[in-house]
Amino acid sequence: MPWFVKIEAGRVDKPTFDQYVPAHTAYVQNLIDKGHKAKTGYWAQRGGGMMLFEAASMDEAQAIVAGDPLVQNGCVSYQLYEWRIVME
Repeated sequence: MPWFVKIEAGRVDKPTFDQYVPAHTAYVQNLIDKGHKAKTGYWAQRGGGMMLFEAASMDEAQAIVAGDPLVQNGCVSYQLYEWRIVME
């Protein structure tokens, strides 16, 4: 399956963002449980982050991102890319 990367930037204050983090981590755990090999994290300097995951297509990747509670609640803006691995 292809890999996808959601690069995100925060759009809300930290207290607002933090209230949706538990739902986001549960969502990512569900993706892992379904075999998407998802990983998520934030930049050390804060203000944004990244989610890396496998999906069958760009359409599926867009649906996965749309279901993320951080996206649904307007906490982040994002760009979604298909990542083509050259070497492992």
